Amino acid sequence: MKKVDILVLGAGIVGTSVAHALQKKGRHVTVLDKGAIGYGCSYGNAGWVTPCFAMPLPQPGMFWKSLGWLLDPESPLYIKPEFSTQLAKWLMYFTKSMTHKKMNQSIEVLAEISKESLKIYQELSQKHDFSFQQKGLLMVTQTNEGYKAAVEELELMALRGITGKKLTPDEIYKMEPSIKKNLLGGVYFPNEAHVEPLAAVEKMSQEVQNLGGTFLPFTEVFQIEAHKGDIKKIHTTRGVFEANLVVIAMGTWSQLLARQLNLSIPVMGGKGYSLIVKNFKNIPLHPMMLIEKKIAITPRKDSVRVAGTLELVRNDESISPRRVQAIIKGTQQFFDLPLDLDIQETWRGLRPCTPDGVPMIGFSNRYKNLFYCTGHQMLGLQSAPGSARLAEELISGTTPYVNPSPFNPNRF
Repeated sequence: MKKVDILVLGAGIVGTSVAHALQKKGRHVTVLDKGAIGYGCSYGNAGWVTPCFAMPLPQPGMFWKSLGWLLDPESPLYIKPEFSTQLAKWLMYFTKSMTHKKMNQSIEVLAEISKESLKIYQELSQKHDFSFQQKGLLMVTQTNEGYKAAVEELELMALRGITGKKLTPDEIYKMEPSIKKNLLGGVYFPNEAHVEPLAAVEKMSQEVQNLGGTFLPFTEVFQIEAHKGDIKKIHTTRGVFEANLVVIAMGTWSQLLARQLNLSIPVMGGKGYSLIVKNFKNIPLHPMMLIEKKIAITPRKDSVRVAGTLELVRNDESISPRRVQAIIKGTQQFFDLPLDLDIQETWRGLRPCTPDGVPMIGFSNRYKNLFYCTGHQMLGLQSAPGSARLAEELISGTTPYVNPSPFNPNRF
């Protein structure tokens, strides 16, 4: 039996950030993961630290739009048809969250934890190299509908202190010569940043270990014992643990573990793809969102990361060649790409999506030594350090820097 202070389950950017925030405050944290540190969703995301993207997944008008997308397996959002009470319940909450009031409440807190995360990454970049660059973010569009959506987001973010500006096509071409001259316009947020995602997790974990924390990769939890409102034992492939506090930060896989405790964590896997492309004729200078295609473009040292699509599934990690091809075709509409595209890597992962698009951060109302920090949809890297600060404040009982109510894990 191994007795520890705080046991964090999950060594992605969320679990690692929580460990960092707690270790800095004098707690001793042990982090477990069934794989290598940072090789879950944290590995393949776009690498954006962009508070301007503090948007929840459910938004007004998305219901009818998503119905049309359901008929197209190459669409930006696809829900795999299946009979499931879990999916039906999730979709019911999802639909109820598609109101302007709910969206604005969500944006308020998502923007706060994202802005805090940007500050923390800036501080970390003074000590470690994880390719932190603050080149801003371009959102580019080829249609009136796309331009309208970009301007609406610009206005919503301006209310939260996140500044940006509208751009004409000629202004975009001057900033970004790599893109085809077929745009209608776009917006630019100058203060946004991007990083190399795996390196960010590794440097954060290095900080935790420098502070005395412990990481145990390739350690899988297979049983949890609880009694009278307390988690007593955590059985893993590397022994049994007792902990004063257990933090669930396992993303999509959190729901499987919670079932052992008769808990429901309503998180669906938002399957996305990320391609590392070697031979762009001109590597972009800035991270870009291709609005109509919902494709993220991130420049790297000698390649480009192309990420996109959202397919709501339950633990399905299969690769769909059709959806990969849809990302390539969508990118080709905006960039002059060679026919023999040199794809160095094809990654897919399940981003943990709650039905209202807001993470679950807080104590369980069933087990007094169980804490949640999970369900960050596509904003895991972007919002993890800010989420971790909130988690530490709730655990230590200090005044939270952001309203914790929308994050209450017992709200569903």
